[in-house]
Amino acid sequence: KESFNSDNSLFKYLQLFVISNGTDTRYFASTTKRDKNSFDFTMNWAKSDNTLIKDLKDFTATFFQKHTLLNVLFNYSVFDSSQTLLVMRPYQIAATERILWKINSSFKMKNWSKPESGGFIWHTTGSGKTLTSFKAARLATELDFIDKVFFVVDRKDLDYQTMKEYQRFSPDSVNGSDNTAGLRRNLDKDDNKIIVTTIQKLNNLMKAEADLPVYQQQVVFIFDECHRSQFGEAQKNLKKKFRRFYQFGFTGTPIFPENALGAETTASVFGRELHSYVITDAIRDEKVLKFKVDYNDVRPQFKSLETETDEKKLSAAENQQAFLHPLRIQEITQYILNNFRQKTHRTFPGAKGFNAMLAVSSVDAAKAYYTTFKMLQEEAEKKSGSYKCLRVATIFSFAANEEQSAIGDITDESFDTSAMNSSAKEFLDSAIDDYNNHFKTNFSTDSNGFQNYYRDLAQRVKNQDIDLLIVVGMFLTGFDAPTLNTLFVDKNLRYHGLMQAFSRTNRIYDATKTFGNIVTFRDLERPTIDAITLFGDKNTKNVVLEKSYEEYMQGFTDAATGEAKRGFMAVVSELEQRFPDPASIDSEKEKKAFVKLFGEYLRAENILQNYDEFATLKALQKVDISDPEAVETFKAEHYVDDEKFAELQTIRLPAERKVQDYRSAYNDIRDWQRREKAANDRDKSTTDW
Repeated sequence: KESFNSDNSLFKYLQLFVISNGTDTRYFASTTKRDKNSFDFTMNWAKSDNTLIKDLKDFTATFFQKHTLLNVLFNYSVFDSSQTLLVMRPYQIAATERILWKINSSFKMKNWSKPESGGFIWHTTGSGKTLTSFKAARLATELDFIDKVFFVVDRKDLDYQTMKEYQRFSPDSVNGSDNTAGLRRNLDKDDNKIIVTTIQKLNNLMKAEADLPVYQQQVVFIFDECHRSQFGEAQKNLKKKFRRFYQFGFTGTPIFPENALGAETTASVFGRELHSYVITDAIRDEKVLKFKVDYNDVRPQFKSLETETDEKKLSAAENQQAFLHPLRIQEITQYILNNFRQKTHRTFPGAKGFNAMLAVSSVDAAKAYYTTFKMLQEEAEKKSGSYKCLRVATIFSFAANEEQSAIGDITDESFDTSAMNSSAKEFLDSAIDDYNNHFKTNFSTDSNGFQNYYRDLAQRVKNQDIDLLIVVGMFLTGFDAPTLNTLFVDKNLRYHGLMQAFSRTNRIYDATKTFGNIVTFRDLERPTIDAITLFGDKNTKNVVLEKSYEEYMQGFTDAATGEAKRGFMAVVSELEQRFPDPASIDSEKEKKAFVKLFGEYLRAENILQNYDEFATLKALQKVDISDPEAVETFKAEHYVDDEKFAELQTIRLPAERKVQDYRSAYNDIRDWQRREKAANDRDKSTTDW
């Protein structure tokens, strides 16, 4: 171990490691960034259908075949811009191989420029599509008969993000272009670089240029998110202009007949599915997190509105602005302020926690929420000098009235703010002024200023400089921020739009981020189940959605393993019985048992603090039950009736003071264990060879 971690170790000169205990075998890249989470970046080998190959003998028989191993070492390992070595996961390799096979076979058959000459890759959101598409594009440029490779993205903001992502993997392999003229210049260059462009720029070029040499060349198109972009004018022009092309699309949410608005599906435009890696695969492999959904439609006077599921009635309610009733907006805003620190794991002093996003249905809703957050926080500050305001920002623009290609598509918002009405633009200017004053920046709603605001805001959300971001459509697709763990939703989402929006929260981050938190202020239960069933398989609901509050409190049987897991109340009971006084834990055996048990308590509490029911239970501990006024205030604030209140009183949690004592003892014993381990390691140390 010491030799492995040493600065001058011979292990540093290796490219790949394989570790195994016989029944679980994994591989990982050799990189100097060895930290305590490095095991998270190990992976099992797998068949092309994503069946894991864990047994050492089976792994050896497949992974160590000469052709496979050489491919992994030479073609499927890359350095990013920080010189960290990345090795691709089996599903990424399988997808890349399928694309290269399809290009070769279509070329040999002279079967180009048709759906049958390409195909689509269905890899779930968060599974590393950018690296896969980069490798496919990069290796396609090395085929003798291919003249150009285009990587096409659908939106200006993604063009910026994808350029950065591509430059991460290979700084000299990409030609980007700021405008159509830049794209034209890149086409004239005689090099084998990938051309990154947007669907809008490519379409403008095809409309402006009747005849270009590239129209007659062998061209590969790789589309970043093929669910939303290629069903319109650009696709028709592409088929008309380019004579010999092969097109491939990547998507986490394909358009099937079930969620198509017209006759066209992902398969009818791009060809058949070449490889899939769906959300259940990613959760099993611990590449993304589950979702924990709160259907929070508890405001009594708006219940009929919030639980409405009829599309026509919902559309009418939106048009009449029924959802924007000031009392409703104020109650939801107050709920978010009351529960924000609990949902984002910031309840302990100094806890960095996470940040959140609020998705709303319209620009008017964004304005109403932003104004209400500002008003309520200013009032709270006046009442208490110690109140710490959340940093709230918003972004929206004009959404063109384009035809949707699928049910539930999130309408793209343009970076051109000139089309916004004066009221919306004036309000956005005011919100950007608040942002400028706080961060000492100088952004505005003019086109360049707005793009720069978008980019700066994206970075500040990733860095947790922003606590809550209010959005209409922007940032709900294609935006990755692992520090974001909660999405509040006051918007009717379906199918693709629902999965894309929810997936902003489920990136792996650290041990305290156990799932993506979703809190909906409308009845999205049926749309949620429909979406995860469509984009997963028949068992997806059990895999993708987190367990209920009751299951975590009382215990459950794991559906995947059949293992019985005890509930939080059983852990609390054992803790209080075995260790009533944490100060009297003396023997080494007792210390180890206590650390294990209280660790189980902390893990369970870390999960439960995301549940509104647990927050209500914790809040009850601070209420003087003998004070009728305090009890009524509690019931009103938490929407608790008499029956529920009586039920809550039967559940006993350890007193806050007792938990602090336990936590203090736990930290002291853990420190003692670390010191003991360090001393033992020094005694056993050997010289690095």
